[in-house]
Amino acid sequence: MLSKCANPSCSKAFQYLRDGRLFQMETGLGGPAPVGNKKPAHKIEYFWLCSACCGDLTLTYQRGKGVVTVPLRQARTAAAS
Repeated sequence: MLSKCANPSCSKAFQYLRDGRLFQMETGLGGPAPVGNKKPAHKIEYFWLCSACCGDLTLTYQRGKGVVTVPLRQARTAAAS
C-alpha cells in the first residue's frame, strides 16, 4: 500500500490520487525464474510522487538499485537521444 511520496527526501503522506502522480512499475526484473516457469520473476508495484515532487521528478527502474527518482530534464534528454 502507498504510504508516502516515493521521493526519499520528501515525507508527504499519501492521501488522495489527485494530489500528485501515480506510477505503475514492473519491479524485480532480471531475477532468476522459479523452477518450471519460463517467465522471469517480476511483479507490478505502484509508487506515488506528491504534487510538489512530480513537477521536477519522475521515477525510473534501475537494475541493481530498484525504483529511483530522476530529474525530469534528465529523463527527457535520455528519451530524446
